[in-house]
Amino acid sequence: MTGASDSEAREFAATFRTFLEWIHRDEVGEERRNEVVALLADFLGPEGVEWSAVVRSLSTFEHVNLQVALDAWSREPGRDVTVHGITLPPHYGGITLGQLFSGEGLPPLRLSAPPLVDLPDGPSSTLACMLMAVLLVSDDRGRFVVMVNGPGEHDPNLELEVGGLPVDEAQAVHARLAELRHELNVYRGHVLDVRPTPMGITLEFGEVPGLNREDVVLPESVLRRAERHALAVAAHREKLRDAGQHLKRGLLLHGPPGTGKTHTMRYLVGQMPDYTRLLLTGRALHAIGSVAEIARDLQPAVVVLEDVDLVAEERGFGPGATPVLFDLLDAMDGAAPDADLLFVLTTNRADLLEPALAARPGRVDVAVEIDLPDSDARRRLLALYGRELPLRLSDSELADIVDRTDGVTASFIKELLRRAVLESLDENPSQLAVGAPQLGRALDDLLDSTQEVTRSLLGVGNDPATLPAGGGAGGLPPPHPGRAWMMAQARARAFRIGG
Repeated sequence: MTGASDSEAREFAATFRTFLEWIHRDEVGEERRNEVVALLADFLGPEGVEWSAVVRSLSTFEHVNLQVALDAWSREPGRDVTVHGITLPPHYGGITLGQLFSGEGLPPLRLSAPPLVDLPDGPSSTLACMLMAVLLVSDDRGRFVVMVNGPGEHDPNLELEVGGLPVDEAQAVHARLAELRHELNVYRGHVLDVRPTPMGITLEFGEVPGLNREDVVLPESVLRRAERHALAVAAHREKLRDAGQHLKRGLLLHGPPGTGKTHTMRYLVGQMPDYTRLLLTGRALHAIGSVAEIARDLQPAVVVLEDVDLVAEERGFGPGATPVLFDLLDAMDGAAPDADLLFVLTTNRADLLEPALAARPGRVDVAVEIDLPDSDARRRLLALYGRELPLRLSDSELADIVDRTDGVTASFIKELLRRAVLESLDENPSQLAVGAPQLGRALDDLLDSTQEVTRSLLGVGNDPATLPAGGGAGGLPPPHPGRAWMMAQARARAFRIGG
């Protein structure tokens, strides 16, 4: 038996190619299979699809701002916009305007209602945002197409494309939409928690702290110093700017753990409603460069960096040198002097920050020490945390509790009152009464020799010089812990357990 001749092979190949073309044709015709391509070609005409599409990649947290901008832009006078959704086959990565213009390398596509994702546009509201859609636009520029390609399972990016126009005109469309994203930014004026993600950061709307001045128990001179640098500058910013004084400023709150640095920061943040307030802690501190750009865009703004010693240590100590230190200093130095930006840093280890900040002066203007509460402050803390309790103490009983709590933190006193409430409920679940007996038993338990670790967790008895970065043995480890960091952890544990 012999093989097929060359002519027979060519004939078979041609027949087989025809067969493949036949089975890949849609039953209702080629036009139906590529109806999106046909729609764009008919709308733009042969000349329109020849222009290059201009793409801009946006951060995913800008998705809601993009939708707000597109909605406003579509309503501008003289513009007609028709929106079509695009349905892709399952598990297909994505498409571009260039592919739609050429019609090459595409799966079967279908027009549909635009797929939407509900995203927060405020602390208690959401906005439906387009995931995959083309906008057919007619205005004084002529006819063109805007395409939204939102993040999905296979492609986490957010991209906006403009096609059907000369490049400079497409760039002008992008510029107008960027202006609207800035003007209508949904994050402006809110408290925002910055969360790290594998692809960057997300911004989550947070609650505005509802703290009053009476809720902050600090010596008057200490509180006024913090208020003057944060709130007074905010109140007089226009006059300061007119007088040629800089508005960009840095405030460092430092002191032992549990003394009220975070509480003080929350009070200041709550008193600045006209400011966008961005809060970073833990691994979000590594995103300071990106967050500083957001703050400059949304100013007036406050950037809070809690436990900044986690990432801003001097070289050769603790976890060792870290480039985040330079990101932090560059971010504080990158804005113009008249930019209304406040950077608030909190730390239990000012000694770790001081050499680096002193070497580049001007980033932090004021350092405020939040120390252990004195006897007057402890009286005020007992009154503050006990204001909703049936607290019954004579002057002498109160003086005794104040004397016995010498050297404790605000966190300790808050826990003391909680335990006193439990003592009262154990005695009589139907009648809450907190007096000297309940407070005495709760204090005896907290001061017991077996409760050294508990006291340490409440900030009592910790020597700041032995604390590793982050303020304790449970601090955030560096990406690659070194010997120095491990030794600091061991010293902290030994001090906490041994006293």
